[in-house]
Amino acid sequence: MMQRFKIKRTIAVLGLAVGLLAGSPAMATEDVTIAVNISLDSLDPYNTNSTLAQAVGKSYYEGLFMFDKDLKIQPLLATGYEASEDGLTYTIKLRDGVKFQDGTDFNADAVKVNLERVLDKSNGLARYNQFSRIEKVDVVDPLTVKITLKEPFSAFINSLAHPSAMMISPTALKKWGKDITFHPTGTGPFEFVEWKPATYLKVKKFDGYWQKGYPKIDTLTFRTVTDNNTRAAMVQTGEAQFAFPLPFEQAKLLEKNDKLKVVAAPSIIARYISMNVQHKPFDDVRVRQAINYAINKEALAKVAFAGYAFPSQGVIPQGVQYAKKMDPWPYDPKKAKELLKEAGYADGFSTQLWSAYNDGTSAKVVQFLQQQLGQVGIKASVELLESGQRVQRVQQAQDPKTAPVRMYYAGWSASTGEADWALRPLLATSGWPPVFNNTAYYSNPEVDEDIKNALLTTDDAEKTKLYADAQDRIWKDAPWAFLVTMKLLSAQSKNLTGFNVMPDGSFQYKDVDLKP
Repeated sequence: MMQRFKIKRTIAVLGLAVGLLAGSPAMATEDVTIAVNISLDSLDPYNTNSTLAQAVGKSYYEGLFMFDKDLKIQPLLATGYEASEDGLTYTIKLRDGVKFQDGTDFNADAVKVNLERVLDKSNGLARYNQFSRIEKVDVVDPLTVKITLKEPFSAFINSLAHPSAMMISPTALKKWGKDITFHPTGTGPFEFVEWKPATYLKVKKFDGYWQKGYPKIDTLTFRTVTDNNTRAAMVQTGEAQFAFPLPFEQAKLLEKNDKLKVVAAPSIIARYISMNVQHKPFDDVRVRQAINYAINKEALAKVAFAGYAFPSQGVIPQGVQYAKKMDPWPYDPKKAKELLKEAGYADGFSTQLWSAYNDGTSAKVVQFLQQQLGQVGIKASVELLESGQRVQRVQQAQDPKTAPVRMYYAGWSASTGEADWALRPLLATSGWPPVFNNTAYYSNPEVDEDIKNALLTTDDAEKTKLYADAQDRIWKDAPWAFLVTMKLLSAQSKNLTGFNVMPDGSFQYKDVDLKP
């Protein structure tokens, strides 16, 4: 029987404090350039899983809610909400007087159009599963929308605060259809100018932005610079005012430049190796535990991340709501060999280790892992996958029995700031590819039940208990080798203010400004 509960939460209006700071607005300045490491795959926030693409989208798009720099939910195009006692309906109040960049009014009809678009399976949008619990969207009045869910979903507002849940102009959607990815039109502080895929994206100040005094600069350019050294050089020469991510090994050198500031920000990005538990030898928990003992995480953090990482303190990184802090798996190669012998692999075995990334840091990681595994008799051939290979071999695998993935080095940030998005896509049975990213093909009925029940309750103590139980079971089952939580390293001109890297690797930059 569905658990019933009482919710009555309202987020208060922020009073537009951000937009009403004392003093006159800063004079507009020239272009600010941000050097990033990968190219954008789509400008449609509902059709990309790229953190960077969604971060860039914050320039021209806004959602009903947002995460602040500490991943706390704040109202944005909404002013507040109330949820029904049964947890099935959310009534959301909208901000008045907001216009899209094409002059279209932002209102409840716009919200309905956007949510119904992602819910239409024929559109085939990548973020469908994030919104699939929505039953219907009703316009109550121009500034009130009521969303009815198929079942209670306690992380629903977190999903609406995610940068994939942006509001696109209904007029633009009607005009451009699937080509909206090339013509982004939102309510954000900047409006789209030009996108040269794999090269740069440029936006300019939106004069009709609803928060007066913003933005403070004329134009903003995100430039794709895949080479670590080139990206670091650009911020040193002034070609770029901000570079992220910064090559870890160059941090000490850049810190000596008196015109630059190097920032190592905390993150919720976990690095791990998933092990396909549907195939030998990884179907034996002793083998998986042995691999956790076989890897020196402290040394990994120093060798591959120049010390800008630390051993994983649990299944979910600290900073995510309902994360349980645990003692890292110790480095104990003797114990690893004992477990392998118990499992029938006294002489070790051969396997393959794929990396989801092909950058320099990831190359160092897998080379280190290969060496560590070799010391306990596990011979791992390594391969760094390109994006197309990753999609074909891993994400689009249709049958777990024939899925070729074995050991898979990857990373994840729970970008909704809540444990649901750290567990359900990666460790629930429902998350097996091609639906989500459970590349371990891990399945534990108790864990599934914990995740399900945590979404059906808003009792904080109950949610904490359920998520803690799930994490304890996963930690013991060891479908992953739990490696490190990395820090987010960036470098910026000391003249630049208001551009920050958030814990999930996204950006916050509405306040960006450049001093003369």
